[in-house]
Amino acid sequence: MKEFYSNGKLLISGEYLVLDGALSLAVPTKKGQSLQARPLDASILKWTSLDHQGQVWFEGAFRIEKKENTLDIIPLSGEGLNYRGVTETLVRLLSEAHRLRPSFLLEEAGYEVITQLDFDPAWGLGSSSTLINNIAQWAEVDPYILLWNAFSGSGYDIACAQHDQPITYQLNNKEPKATPVTFEPSFKDQLFFVHLNAKQNSREGIARYREYTGDLASSIAAISNITEKLSKATSLSSFESLLDEHEQLIASIIKLPTVKERLFDAYPHSIKSLGAWGGDFVLATGASDLVFDYFAKKGFKTIVPYSEMVK
Repeated sequence: MKEFYSNGKLLISGEYLVLDGALSLAVPTKKGQSLQARPLDASILKWTSLDHQGQVWFEGAFRIEKKENTLDIIPLSGEGLNYRGVTETLVRLLSEAHRLRPSFLLEEAGYEVITQLDFDPAWGLGSSSTLINNIAQWAEVDPYILLWNAFSGSGYDIACAQHDQPITYQLNNKEPKATPVTFEPSFKDQLFFVHLNAKQNSREGIARYREYTGDLASSIAAISNITEKLSKATSLSSFESLLDEHEQLIASIIKLPTVKERLFDAYPHSIKSLGAWGGDFVLATGASDLVFDYFAKKGFKTIVPYSEMVK
């Protein structure tokens, strides 16, 4: 049996502009996803996906039809949440992994695969990116190429899947560069991740971002500068000022109010969207009692301290 593991992710700075070369700060999460693959004697791929509670949320069987050094992956049966969409995703990823390394899936007659998430899939910590990185490890192919050939994205989530500490991430002429950084702020006990009880479709946010007609180069430079300063901030006040500056800049680009303006205008400290605006987690600063009391009273009860979330 082969077993692989990938970390989840959160993007602290650089949302949207990371696609066009902005320097971004990202952190791997303590929770991720595992993949186990064991050989079978039959030409069948049995796939079971477990959630963070160990419950089956997807189950499917595929026939592997081998033709010299090519193969077809044909769905046979299955059930579960978004069965059709998950099936199409798996076929696309496995077929592309085979194209990148033609011996992949041909070394045994068949396989039984079990994946398990450590986190609630509604949290948006990277159920897709952790799967892609795990399949890439299994297939022994480049995970960034697998991502870009099968789907799209900046790749920062793949970098987080592979690193066990915070990183800065940047695309330079489509070449990903992930650099480990020492991001251990003395004020991390005043940093919290608050879930907005909603999952955001990143494609919608990216489409809005692509409508921007302003000075993109200037915005990229500004975000990169903020990222550099955020990763080295020594006081909570300077960190908060940078978060606020970042929020206002992104708001001006995608022409949406900040999450604080929209939902939490009376909150006395900083709140920053993470990744696609409108869902998943936000980063909130402040004393523990204040954060838990304020957000819980507003109905947002999934609040994770920085030290419990980040590797």
